[in-house]
Amino acid sequence: MKKCSLAVDIGASSGRLMAGYLDENKLQLVEVHRFENKLIKKNGHYCWDVGQLFKSIKVGIHQAIDQGLEPISIGIDTWAVDFVLLDKDDQLLTDAVSYRDSRTDGVMEEVFQTISKERLYLETGIQFQKFNTIYQLCALNKTNPDIITKAKTFLMIPDYLNFLLTGKKANEYTNATSTQLVNAFTKTWDCDLLEQLGLPSAMFQTIQPVGTNLGAIKPELVEAFGVDFDVILPATHDTGSAVIAVPEKEKTIYISSGTWSLIGLENNFPICVTKAFNYNFTNEGGIDYRFRFLKNIMGLWMIQEVKRNYKNRYTFSEFVQLAKEVGDFKATVDVNQDRFLKPENMIHAIQSYCQDTGQSIPQTAGEVAKCVFDSLANSYQTAINQIEEIYEREFEQINIIGGGCQNEMLNQLIADTSKKRVIAGPIEATAIGNLIAQLIATGDIKNIDEAREIISKSFEMKQYQAKEEKLI
Repeated sequence: MKKCSLAVDIGASSGRLMAGYLDENKLQLVEVHRFENKLIKKNGHYCWDVGQLFKSIKVGIHQAIDQGLEPISIGIDTWAVDFVLLDKDDQLLTDAVSYRDSRTDGVMEEVFQTISKERLYLETGIQFQKFNTIYQLCALNKTNPDIITKAKTFLMIPDYLNFLLTGKKANEYTNATSTQLVNAFTKTWDCDLLEQLGLPSAMFQTIQPVGTNLGAIKPELVEAFGVDFDVILPATHDTGSAVIAVPEKEKTIYISSGTWSLIGLENNFPICVTKAFNYNFTNEGGIDYRFRFLKNIMGLWMIQEVKRNYKNRYTFSEFVQLAKEVGDFKATVDVNQDRFLKPENMIHAIQSYCQDTGQSIPQTAGEVAKCVFDSLANSYQTAINQIEEIYEREFEQINIIGGGCQNEMLNQLIADTSKKRVIAGPIEATAIGNLIAQLIATGDIKNIDEAREIISKSFEMKQYQAKEEKLI
């Protein structure tokens, strides 16, 4: 049996369980299990099937053991902001409603009538997005106040999955910060905000840092698996885990590229200045109580939806090839408009935007794909310009991590647009960061600096430079 740590990484469309271990000071990864994750319509809302997710995790653990792996620890990361509430008997009071659900429409503006935008940003440092947990809870309190009254426990999605594994309740720091209810300076729940919003602070758990060991899995799970192991908190927010895997020690702009694109830098302190507020940057928690100063941009969700709208006729790599073939076709959209959050049809939403703005309307699959890629590159460049304005300096390099870094066309577009060196990799950034946090907690790796040296030696990176502009 090979001793290892297990990383459970669940995104908006799928999850996977990866095993990791050190071999000659290099991190080795083994993909053990992949499973589907999709929204379901339940009680009039778009929800996550957390029960099915937990079953999939257990299947993955069984498969790891069947493959001759002996887990000593496991860590779970997912997307941010979504949660469940439990009653006094630890039973679910709520479904795991998705951030893509419409229940928060107009709620953010209502909250501003109670607490000003400026105060919210100054205290939490978090980007304003209509689906943040704060607005989800206020929406629930508005429509079902009895549920809030009965609630004894607030757990975010990975917190709840950890509870199912261990029976222990904890809110992990990196994901908790995404709620817009954590004070950026005290790093604790902002009880004054909660009180003003009529949300009971007692249902929130003590915030635990990355690397906290929650202890062993439940006895009945030990019996089911035939092995005992601990549950360790990675950065349970998937972007928090991904940023751990940025191999550069020096300050570099990163883009965590997946369903969402997160672009920013890592800091030791929050930046809550006026420009950051005006440009709507966020200060989310990271490992060692660091801050991820970044902007959340609509990412490859758009091409994922386009793929679905074409009934999966094309692969992602085929979309890239088709986009290359359309040559000079040019049309771009503002990817951050709400119309692209969950449209009935992404292709129609893109075409409608182009028509509304007097641009060429993409008709073919290649034109639609090129429009998406060009639009993403433009949105990244806008964010880069804003970052450099806030920091009052230029950065020479961009590091793209996550599955989206495999899109070579988009990588080259980013290099051409920014005129910066672009490093792509590691691909499995989120799982790597998840495992790194566990290995630091178990003492196998000394600290984040040593971890990043190991990452740079363990995984291949590709480099892109801006193409020379043709002379006319």
